[in-house]
Amino acid sequence: MYENLLFEKRGNVALVTINRPEKLNALNDATITELEKVFTEIKTDDEIYVAIITGAGEKAFVAGADIKELNQMNVVSGEAMSVKGQKVFDQIENLGKPVIAAVNGYALGGGCELAMACHIRVASAKAKFGQPEVNLGIIPGYGGTQRLARLINPGRALEYILTGDMIDATEALQIGLVNHVYEPEELTDKAFELANKIASKGQIAVRMALKTVLATKETSQSEGQKLEAALFGVCIGSEDFKEGTSAFLEKRKPEFKNK
Repeated sequence: MYENLLFEKRGNVALVTINRPEKLNALNDATITELEKVFTEIKTDDEIYVAIITGAGEKAFVAGADIKELNQMNVVSGEAMSVKGQKVFDQIENLGKPVIAAVNGYALGGGCELAMACHIRVASAKAKFGQPEVNLGIIPGYGGTQRLARLINPGRALEYILTGDMIDATEALQIGLVNHVYEPEELTDKAFELANKIASKGQIAVRMALKTVLATKETSQSEGQKLEAALFGVCIGSEDFKEGTSAFLEKRKPEFKNK
C-alpha cells in the first residue's frame, strides 16, 4: 500500500513508520506524498483516536531531506517543494486528533520539522535534533523557522537555525522541545502507553482541548478564552459529559462513547 511507510493499527492507536532506513529515513517527494495520504486515512478513520509517528531502524527518525533530490532544485521547484512540505506538516498539526512523535534517532532538517508538527514529542536518549540547513546554503523549508521559535525561546531557536548546531536529547528536554526522554528499548512502549492513556479518555473532550490549545498560536488570550468557553459548552452538551460525571459520582470507570 505504501512504498516508503509502514502503517498499522493497534486498537485505537495508529503507528506510522518512515521506512527508508538505508537512507536514514530521509524525506523525498514520494515520502511526503505518502505522508499526506496516510494522515488523510487516519483523519477519516473513526476507530483511530491517536497516531504515533517514528522512523525505521536504530539510527534515525528522519535525518532530513533527500539531498540528491534537493540538489536538482531551482528557484521555482524549490519553493514548490517547501509549500508542499508545509502543507503536509500543517495537515498533521491540524489533524484534529493527537499525534505523538516517537523520535528514535536523528531528527534533522525535515525530520525536526516533522517532529515539531506533532503535538507531543517523546525521544530516545540517543535522539539528536537540529535544523542544519545553513550548512547547505538554505533555510528550513517545512515550517522549521516558525515552529521552533514558537516551541522554545525565540533567541535560542534563532541560534540553532543560524549555527546548524545539533541538540541532544537531554538538552531537548531542558528547552521544552520534547516531553520525555527514554532509553531506546523503551521508546515505542512508552509512546504507546501515552497514546493509549489519551485514547482512554472521552474523545470529544480530547479533540476540543487540542483545538483550543492549538488556537493559542493564532489568537489573543481573550479570543482564545471565548473559544474555550464555546467548546466547554460543546463538551457539557455531550453524552460523554453525562457519563463522565455519573461515573465519578458512582465511583466507577467511565465508558465513553465519544458522543
